[in-house]
Amino acid sequence: MDFNVKKLACGAGVFFTRAVQFTEEKLGQAEKTELDPHLENLITRADSTKNWTEKILRQTEVLLQPNPIDHTGARIEEFIYDKLDKKLPSRTTNTELLGQYMLEAANEFGPGTPYGSTLITVGEYQKRLGGAERDLLQASAVGFLTPLRNFLEGDWRTISKERRLLENRRLDLDICKARLKKAKLAEAKAAAAPDFQETRPRNYVLSASASALLSEEADKVSTSTCGHSLRGICACLKLLSCPVQMRLQAEHELRVAQAEFDRQAEVTKLLLEGIGSTHLNHLRCLQDFAEAQATYYAQCHHHMQDLQRELSRCANSISTPHSAPVVCPDPVSSAFLSGPPSPGASVSSLSSQRPLAMEQTQLPVTGTRKAKVLYDYEGHDGTELSLLADELITVHTVPGMDPDWLIGERGNQKGKVPVTYLELLS
Repeated sequence: MDFNVKKLACGAGVFFTRAVQFTEEKLGQAEKTELDPHLENLITRADSTKNWTEKILRQTEVLLQPNPIDHTGARIEEFIYDKLDKKLPSRTTNTELLGQYMLEAANEFGPGTPYGSTLITVGEYQKRLGGAERDLLQASAVGFLTPLRNFLEGDWRTISKERRLLENRRLDLDICKARLKKAKLAEAKAAAAPDFQETRPRNYVLSASASALLSEEADKVSTSTCGHSLRGICACLKLLSCPVQMRLQAEHELRVAQAEFDRQAEVTKLLLEGIGSTHLNHLRCLQDFAEAQATYYAQCHHHMQDLQRELSRCANSISTPHSAPVVCPDPVSSAFLSGPPSPGASVSSLSSQRPLAMEQTQLPVTGTRKAKVLYDYEGHDGTELSLLADELITVHTVPGMDPDWLIGERGNQKGKVPVTYLELLS
């Protein structure tokens, strides 16, 4: 290994100088160049964008993959397949795995038994829910998580690098300003009380007093060659160590440092102004993510409605005496044929009220009864009655009617209503 001691010592010296400079700035003992207010606002906005993007990305990953162990494994698997330049295979979701277990259990218990047939029905719908969840994960990863991660791992790293360079240019500029200030003070002190015996750096030029004295001695040399005049010239040449050269050198270094600082400030400003374009890109990604979520929850709600109807038919068939075991009908593909459910319906409410709905469908509706509406329902055609949550309606049944439906009346309005949306009152 090439171990460069000189380079290491130089780096340590720069680090120590920067530490001293930062400390003096914090204590107010050193001058600090202030950035342009517009640039300061851009930096603040960029920092806020970075921090909130990290939080949103991390929490979205937790939402889509709640188990931290599974999440870590998924990231490692994604990293390996990316390095191998291979397509990441689709992973089986927990809901799909649950549905598979239910189907295997039904085969062991007997698909002809009530319990086995119900396991088949629920298992099939669990697999459908798992498929919808997998589609959500894939759409969210491609349309939302990947752009956020690309910003943090790509654009933000470039911005951070340029900001570090800008900070170094600012520190160099402040050092040059402090050096020029010291040079001017030394020059003023030397002009006020010159000291010929003082030992000074070799790269100084003559001050005004020394230049006048040197000119005077030069005139004497032109008229006389006495040793006294030569000694006078030598004494004047010692004044080459005056602070003028220090001031001139400091002014030159300051001009160079100021030019480099201004150039780096413009580069950093251009990169930071691109944060606006990043916000627009993230806005489109956020809209895609919300649309993917809406599609997922609509599919889940629709699947659960169909599952409730299937379980309701199962319960009615089991409650009816038969000579042979009754098998629940296989799930049909109505979930894919009919339209999406109304947005106002609540999936969680439907799941919590499922046992109640099943029990209600088994109760015969004799005559006219009052019923409370559990959720909003929008009629699909003129034969159905639209419902509002928490309202009271009058319901009754007619011979030969589908057990999943009742005839509902509200004032002069009348139409079919689904039993799963009602709570029958005694």
